Amino acid sequence: MERHDDEPDETPDPPKPALADSDTPTGALHYASDRVPPPEPAGQTHAANGGTPPGLAPIMATKEHKRFLEFADAVRRKRYVGLCFGAPGVGKTESARTYAKWDQLAPHLAGVRATGSDAGDADVYDVLSARAVMYTPKVHSTPQNLDKEISYLCDRLGWTVELMLQTGRGSGDRPGPGGTPSSTGHAELLIVDEADRLKTAALEQLRDHHDRTGIGLILIGMPGIEKRLARYPQLYSRVGFVHHYKPLSADEQAFVLARHWPHLGLGNSDDFATTEAIAAITRITNGNFRLTTRLVDQIERVLEINQLSTVTKEVVEAARENLVIGIM
Repeated sequence: MERHDDEPDETPDPPKPALADSDTPTGALHYASDRVPPPEPAGQTHAANGGTPPGLAPIMATKEHKRFLEFADAVRRKRYVGLCFGAPGVGKTESARTYAKWDQLAPHLAGVRATGSDAGDADVYDVLSARAVMYTPKVHSTPQNLDKEISYLCDRLGWTVELMLQTGRGSGDRPGPGGTPSSTGHAELLIVDEADRLKTAALEQLRDHHDRTGIGLILIGMPGIEKRLARYPQLYSRVGFVHHYKPLSADEQAFVLARHWPHLGLGNSDDFATTEAIAAITRITNGNFRLTTRLVDQIERVLEINQLSTVTKEVVEAARENLVIGIM
């Protein structure tokens, strides 16, 4: 179970190991919890089930991300049921949000952003070209509520696109993929995140919605969901594509570290200290994107506290002490 920094400890902290640092009088490297209070939890709202999840860096064009985009295109084009599963934190949700352009689309569907106004319409093309909606079921979602909520999202997408077209926002030579966006069925793909939460009746409701509307359906869940769905032949027989979202490889991990956090200077492969630090990060995170983000946050705090400018293996190990790492 993950534990956040702002939760109080019931037991005293274990002794901190001494790490050499000429800037500190005790010869030890300070930890983030020694001087700096933990950050406040992010208070972002998830508009229309689509707010940006806190604590994740933007997705990059890794091999698994590109495979997911191809997988989603195939499901949408063939109108099949697709199944995507992988360990928590590898980037499944972020890839899905990127494919659906959900950060741009969700405020319009929630009524947070005015559709026909000039303000905030830099992403008009993203909205007009959107053909997918994302839905995250509640823990105790009933089949009736699930059907209402996903129908609302799909209808709202159609209304938003039609309103943009009627007000002249969609005029021009850039129609969305798959044809002219003036067709009646604007929603072509439904992406259901956290599909592990769905019980048998809710899964049957999703199958019924898929059959009635002909919309493509992607279920995103944890490893093992494919075995669970195999017990429901009416739904499993409609699964046309399966994508196993795997963690980052060692080479991709180094690429992500260099591109996402260039200020850390982890792009110099000729420096032995840098290579050693990257190897330590790869060993600790095992290619998990979410855990990499959290570890880098701690590395930045350790560097700031100790007034250091170089990431070394010792800095990485010191940052590791402030993380609670569960089973990946």
